[in-house]
Amino acid sequence: MTTELARRARISAVQMCSRSGASHIGSALSVIDILAVLYGDVADVDPHRTDDPSRDIVLVSKGHSASGVYAVMAHAGYFPLAWLDDYYLDDSHLGGHVTAHGIPGVELSTGALGHALPFGVGRALADAIDGIDRRVFVVMSDGECAEGSTWEAALMAAHRQLGNLTAIIDRNRLQILGGTEDVLGLEPFADKWRAFGWEVREVDGHDHEALAEALRRRSGRPVAIIAQTIKGKGVDFMEDRVEWHTLVPNADHVTTALEQLQADASGGSGSDHA
Repeated sequence: MTTELARRARISAVQMCSRSGASHIGSALSVIDILAVLYGDVADVDPHRTDDPSRDIVLVSKGHSASGVYAVMAHAGYFPLAWLDDYYLDDSHLGGHVTAHGIPGVELSTGALGHALPFGVGRALADAIDGIDRRVFVVMSDGECAEGSTWEAALMAAHRQLGNLTAIIDRNRLQILGGTEDVLGLEPFADKWRAFGWEVREVDGHDHEALAEALRRRSGRPVAIIAQTIKGKGVDFMEDRVEWHTLVPNADHVTTALEQLQADASGGSGSDHA
């Protein structure tokens, strides 16, 4: 059940960031539901066949949300849960940004923003040329949509009619310096993607059923799913607070966060539309 996968991943991500002194917990919590639905349901990926040439490709462009990515993947069986214990520490398997080297199932190292969509366009185009019927999913932050590389890639994807490509934008409306609309306004955001030739679907990024339905439907054009999310989702004192882009949870923060996330077990993180 993807809601339970997301709940467990949130617990692990909070613990990981606190234990290692790592930041970006707010970013991780906002994207975990998207990742849980992809890895746990929609994408044709499997921890037992990470090198299968027919597998779907999942790329996470917002590499600073690594704690959430690794937590979802570990709970989905891609590597031992014990690897989470030394996240971001010296000699760890898992660095502070998403890293492909030595980590089963991670397709691309990311950290500097704006890289995964261009890479995904290349993979999708190569598959289309080679007649390979699989899908390429790119999970992006909204802040990186201020990058020129994002829009160059979007133009190419539409020009080549890459119906095997889906971008999912974690639209939490916050980045390190403040609100996205204050730093460099993106609105009208959906209209921009449409103007670039993409099919656009807007969903509640914490509603697992809505996410799965939007992700499953293919199109003759590239698809942009704008997932409306809340930074810090699931922990009330972190929700929609820009400072949790960089703050590190201390012991008291962890205690309160785990109380809330464990209490959510009966409802599931995907059922709350707050």
